[in-house]
Amino acid sequence: MTPRDEHKWRQRAASLDWLHAVPDDVLIDMVLRDCQCAWIFDPGEAPELSGEDEPDRELAARLCAGCPAMDACLELDLRIWGPRTTGVFGALPEQDRQALYPYWAARRSRRRPTGGGDMQ
Repeated sequence: MTPRDEHKWRQRAASLDWLHAVPDDVLIDMVLRDCQCAWIFDPGEAPELSGEDEPDRELAARLCAGCPAMDACLELDLRIWGPRTTGVFGALPEQDRQALYPYWAARRSRRRPTGGGDMQ
């Protein structure tokens, strides 16, 4: 990983700090209520992810552009599944979330949640 990549992931992890104290149940409600991907497709009609980085990044960019719950979606995914998920959450495909996770986890280990614990 390049220093530029590390800087990018450190910044992205820091941008989620405002959610550290949000209780898990409130975060889940935010995502279910506000994620635009939950409202774009009927159940079972969501596009299939290819598992290939570039098509998934393009899909994420289209689906998540302007989503009001993008940060909450990403925070929830990192809390519940950490680096073990597949698909797109918070506008990031799995490879990007796996790169972000250590930076996010390091920040969380320094900041104890006050409103609810991690679900891991």
